[in-house]
Amino acid sequence: MFIYYGIALLIIALDQWTKWLVVKNMELNERISVVDPYLGWLSHRNRGAAWGMLEGQMWLFGIVTIAVTIGLLYYFHKHARKQPLLQITIMVLLGGTIGNFIDRMARGEVVDFVDVLIPLVNYDFPIFNIADAALTIGVVLMIVFIIYDEKQQKKKVS
Repeated sequence: MFIYYGIALLIIALDQWTKWLVVKNMELNERISVVDPYLGWLSHRNRGAAWGMLEGQMWLFGIVTIAVTIGLLYYFHKHARKQPLLQITIMVLLGGTIGNFIDRMARGEVVDFVDVLIPLVNYDFPIFNIADAALTIGVVLMIVFIIYDEKQQKKKVS
């Protein structure tokens, strides 16, 4: 069961390493094109939640993050046994949660750097980081797990 913690640790390490690289090697608001104009690294800071919501409410983020972390760990140990997809999902969410929490506590802001332009709709997606991506992937995995679990429960009833 504890091997799954490696997933969270890998996400946290990759997240913190990439943020360190951005802070160390790029000026604030500097952009490096990867696939111009659709993908680039843009040194950005966020003092809020997604899309800059609740800017400056670090105390709130701290309380929510601690509660979410406790909830994820509780659920992992009490309800996710023998359910590998759920265990992976929880650890992906945990890694993303802790990655951004470290930034908020150490820097007072979150370092974002992935800048994506969606060409079909000409939409400049909000700048994000590895932890944000892990949280999004974790939510998608949770939806997949819930759908899968519901189908399994219906089979048992039938």
